[in-house]
Amino acid sequence: MSRIAKYPVDVPKGVEVTLSATEVAIKGPLGTLKQFMLPAVTVEQNGEQLLCRAVEGAPNSGAMSGTMRALLNNMVIGVTKGFEKKLTLVGVGYRAQAQGAKLNLTLGFSHPVAHDMPNGIKVETPTQTEILIKGIDKQVVGQVAAEVRAYRSPEPYKGKGVRYADEVVVIKETKKK
Repeated sequence: MSRIAKYPVDVPKGVEVTLSATEVAIKGPLGTLKQFMLPAVTVEQNGEQLLCRAVEGAPNSGAMSGTMRALLNNMVIGVTKGFEKKLTLVGVGYRAQAQGAKLNLTLGFSHPVAHDMPNGIKVETPTQTEILIKGIDKQVVGQVAAEVRAYRSPEPYKGKGVRYADEVVVIKETKKK
């Protein structure tokens, strides 16, 4: 059995949990998230805690119970605090500008790049070289950050490109004659 599933998920005040046979809905001050129930896991609400238990005899039920517990914990954190990813632009002339639900990027191409944000995702640009992506769904925030980074991922010789704020790019030495 998964060891992480042994720990209950604490549900803070102001957060409502709705359990049904096929999904879990968690509603908080920032919004509502829904998650499909895995058939190998049972979720029980015990007061202000959620417990994930493996179904006996189901394949991979131990691993899936830990996965379900992690998903529920991320949902509770998302509807209370939210998630954010910070990206930085490194390179001469690389700029970013947020306009509503659109992120306009100048990344050294012959054309500007416009990235549309999905529903529930907000983008901010505190400076021209910083991008903040915020939302309540951890997976969607990470996916949008990865898509923006993929336009110009950091190259290993000069380090130019879009990188995560905490990412370390190891610079290679150039070829010598």
